[in-house]
Amino acid sequence: MSILLTHGYFLEEDKIEQQIMKPYPPLGLLYISAFLEQHNINHQVFDSTFSSEEKWMENIRQQQPKVIAFYTNLMTKIKILSIIKKLKSSEEFKGIKILLGGPDITYNSENYLKYGANFLIIGEGEETFLEFSNQFFGEQKFENVDGLIFKNKSGNTVKNPPRKKMKEIDDLSFPNRKKIDLSLYLDTWKTHHGKSTLNISTQRGCPYTCQWCSTAVYGQSYRRRSPKLVVDEIEYLIKTYNPDTLWFVDDVFTVSHKWIAAFSIEMKNRGISIPFECITRAERLSETILQQLKEAGCFRIWIGAESGSQRIIDLMKRQVDINKVRDMMQLTQQYGIEAGTFIMVGYPTETKEDIDLTIGYLKAANPSQFTITVAYPIKGTGLYTQIQDKIIKQPQWDISTDRQIDFKRTYSRKYYDFAVRKIVNEVHFNKEKLKGKQFGKKAITHKLKSLVSGIQMSLNQ
Repeated sequence: MSILLTHGYFLEEDKIEQQIMKPYPPLGLLYISAFLEQHNINHQVFDSTFSSEEKWMENIRQQQPKVIAFYTNLMTKIKILSIIKKLKSSEEFKGIKILLGGPDITYNSENYLKYGANFLIIGEGEETFLEFSNQFFGEQKFENVDGLIFKNKSGNTVKNPPRKKMKEIDDLSFPNRKKIDLSLYLDTWKTHHGKSTLNISTQRGCPYTCQWCSTAVYGQSYRRRSPKLVVDEIEYLIKTYNPDTLWFVDDVFTVSHKWIAAFSIEMKNRGISIPFECITRAERLSETILQQLKEAGCFRIWIGAESGSQRIIDLMKRQVDINKVRDMMQLTQQYGIEAGTFIMVGYPTETKEDIDLTIGYLKAANPSQFTITVAYPIKGTGLYTQIQDKIIKQPQWDISTDRQIDFKRTYSRKYYDFAVRKIVNEVHFNKEKLKGKQFGKKAITHKLKSLVSGIQMSLNQ
């Protein structure tokens, strides 16, 4: 075995995910694996999610791969750097070359090379990885591989031209799911949530300009697989793995109304209706689209808002009207589909008034679920560029991620941490109130927590 694909995520080390227990298979790696297999490149995949570092290292000792290729993101960066350090400092692993790909690589290439990586793949990985593999086991003319960054024999960094994005992603095979044990994911979901689920991708890129969102891998583009091929994959997943639900990982599932119509017809013609959830934008929804999604099996739609303040939304370049978001969340639920939303606090210049507007928006929209986070600047995004000269905390690169970067905001970071608590408790109190239980124990607890959080906000301005 010459090439090992892996990702360095270990569930047993993730205390937060152990509470949630909603792991998904590594689709990106499995797409690479499928492409390599399609071109007869010998390789293996080590899915570390349900394993341990000790077992991972033992696998390396037994298999002795010539190349270890890691998919790297904010969640796995620190762990992967730690593993690289161990590999590079050990005589038994001396000849192994390290290749990295993923969204965190593009704007941190020099750091990764200095830390021991031998090769970096920038952007989409399939074609670049294939050409790299052919060169690695061939003439080793790495300067001919577009999308590759590497250290040459003189120790100098070589940055090859970026690779053109794949136009026809219909040419890609389905993710090579047979390379890993999917039953571990299905059983985990079933055990902890009563239903199993699998993830599926239909598109690459996003045409929108949200300032906090990274486009490092797929760019600001929109390329999509045909509805027929997507339904082929759905049919394959049902017959092979029998999941209870599906999760479409696309940034904006309903960006093309024509595509959704064709997808809905294809599902109906084949007699397929499986519960699924997806993400979209309010202005890309309508009654017709909701009806088509409902008929195909959609049970939950995540509709991005990020803030209840139109001023903040405009600063984010979200290009959406908050009133439209509210209305579509309400309409979605009228169709019997759950509506989820995402909220971000602590965006540059955000004030208490903006946070109050967010609370008001969430109460009016009354989402089935919502997630909330304090804004952090990912390198390479518009947000990072905007706050670069306002950074007040930037921890050591190899033991931190962009999540730990802090910048000068309207108030202190602690203020926004307490704002998260206030928003959550206000919304949950409102849900109890709508059920006529505003004087119940649950409602009173949420109101008290909201009041305490409000006091803490004032103390931490």
